[in-house]
Amino acid sequence: MAYTDGSNQPQLAVATQGLVKAYGGFKAVDGLNLRVPAGEVYGLLGPNGAGKSTTMKLLLGLTKPTAGSMWLLGQQVGKKTTIQPGRVGSMIEGPSFYPGLSGLDNCRMVADYLGLPVSAASEVLTKVGLRGYEKKKAGAYSLGMKQRLGIAMALISQPELLLLDEPTNGLDAAAVVEVRQMIMDLAASQGITIIISSHILSEIEKMAPVVGIIADGHLLYQGTLENLRDKGHIDLRVSDPELASEILETQSIHHEYIRKSATLRIPEIPDPQIGTLVTRLISHGLQVYRVASERKSLEEAFLELVENPQNHVAQGPVEPSGHKQRSIR
Repeated sequence: MAYTDGSNQPQLAVATQGLVKAYGGFKAVDGLNLRVPAGEVYGLLGPNGAGKSTTMKLLLGLTKPTAGSMWLLGQQVGKKTTIQPGRVGSMIEGPSFYPGLSGLDNCRMVADYLGLPVSAASEVLTKVGLRGYEKKKAGAYSLGMKQRLGIAMALISQPELLLLDEPTNGLDAAAVVEVRQMIMDLAASQGITIIISSHILSEIEKMAPVVGIIADGHLLYQGTLENLRDKGHIDLRVSDPELASEILETQSIHHEYIRKSATLRIPEIPDPQIGTLVTRLISHGLQVYRVASERKSLEEAFLELVENPQNHVAQGPVEPSGHKQRSIR
């Protein structure tokens, strides 16, 4: 389903503009401009205390914003307007259920509260892979099964938007894989927009085509993880850097000399072009000792952002187009 926010931008399930949540003089969320594409898994990524859970609570109306605007499923929400119950499902800060009741009875309670037929309970348990365990007490479930139950209770109303706060937190490796696959299947087969918060880069990398990275309440980047990494560069080590520099000048190739490693650094260029360049250097009597393509790892790029957030705060509205949105120091 296509939605639009107040700026008439289609295909956004969630959009925020200048969203702020302050507690006294402390801003847990500061000027957040989220753009969440409809029908996809969106990763809200950041270290502990970054403002992820607060952002989730703001979107759900569990806490009121200090400033800013929010649009969910094509509707502006705020102090006087809320989303119709059932259109948004959530699991915040872990699954919440009655351990003394079976998984089926827990889901039946939610169905009854929402005015849904009793059959919705068994249907949703099947959807999350708990068929055959419906009558088992929830307190006896494994951690992975408890997460699945929490997600089932969030899905029972067949929501268009699902918010999951650290859904794989504390799970063993096998359970992480199960829950991750279930989340991706829900987005792919049901068309549900899913926002997942996590502090684990590798988990978000496996699930979310689009991410928003936050730290200290600020949005630092929004787009694909692949485009978070820089385009890289090529380091050349040759017998005569000065002569090589002159040749690069004639070819209009921007370069710099790295004195520490005695290398010439040029931008990443296509293989045929680098082949031609190496041939030209050799034809001028130079020995080429090393040609190395270097690029930051995803982890390096992520850590650079979150460890120095004051240097990378994204300016203005940020689109999930996959382009880097960091300000340049």
